[in-house]
Amino acid sequence: MADNDVKKGYWVAKANVNSPEKQQDYGKLAEAVLEKYNGRFLIRGGRQETKEGEEYMRNVVVEFPSYEDAIDAYESKEYQDALKVLDGGADRLYAVVEGY
Repeated sequence: MADNDVKKGYWVAKANVNSPEKQQDYGKLAEAVLEKYNGRFLIRGGRQETKEGEEYMRNVVVEFPSYEDAIDAYESKEYQDALKVLDGGADRLYAVVEGY
């Protein structure tokens, strides 16, 4: 891969949902952010087996066209508003990661 090639960006999240209602309201707002920033779900729930570390009930991976898009989406006013709606409705591990 050439140095000037754009690398994709990813949101990688693990969550234990404490409030399904807050999670659902957050999810609707977060999906609008994904649409705006051209994000797409690669993993959203589904079967799992945790082989190492702490168990989380949900796993999510979202792919963006670039790392910058992934950062911009996370830092957007719309996504920050979605996080305010979530407000403790889930315990999460969340990272924005540069990929290939």
